[in-house]
Amino acid sequence: MADYEIAEFLESYATALGPEPDEVIEAMGAQAREEGFPYVGPAVGGWLAMLARFSDAERVFEFGSGFGYSAYWFARELPEDGQVVLTEIDEGELDQAREYLDRGGLADRAAFEHGDAIETVERYDGPFDVVLIDCQKERYAEAFEAVRGKVAPGGIVAADNVVAGGSIDAGDLRAYFEEGGGSDGADGGADRSAMNGMTEGIADYLDTVRAADAFETTLLPLGEGVSVSHRTW
Repeated sequence: MADYEIAEFLESYATALGPEPDEVIEAMGAQAREEGFPYVGPAVGGWLAMLARFSDAERVFEFGSGFGYSAYWFARELPEDGQVVLTEIDEGELDQAREYLDRGGLADRAAFEHGDAIETVERYDGPFDVVLIDCQKERYAEAFEAVRGKVAPGGIVAADNVVAGGSIDAGDLRAYFEEGGGSDGADGGADRSAMNGMTEGIADYLDTVRAADAFETTLLPLGEGVSVSHRTW
């Protein structure tokens, strides 16, 4: 199999094995495909749901929510008094998210915040059991720094697009981290001067979260790549 065939195979296989989507999730997916809107897809959505289960999540914060696809997967796993905080700069997309979660009977588990996600998180005290970072790639590290102290021990920070999406160059990222990256202050780290802005934003984020005390990070190679960081203490 070619690399792209393996990726497609794993994606469809993971989707088939993952949690069952409902009619609202299917409608949201259909909208994303029709409009060419970037979304995590059912394989990653199912994993986000499992991360919420693994951490017994009661509170979730999203940096960038679009029209609510990932938030819907999270909300299904929360207790009735749980909360997922959606943030979105596009008011129309946030309105659609509200409509979809209401349609699924989950809107009472959601807070809908219009505006800059990094400014929004400053108004919340935490703790959060799961955080999803899916905003401007150049601001991923900034988002992590804004929320890291509000992640509960045992909680999880997931970041989408750490392999692909937009102009992200997976080859540059792999080469950079195979050379040692910039974590742990290893001789100043590998060179990333040739990276474009989005790729460097992902490299900067991964350097930051891998060097952060109390966080351990790994890669979930589904969708466009999701890094999963566990707060150990």
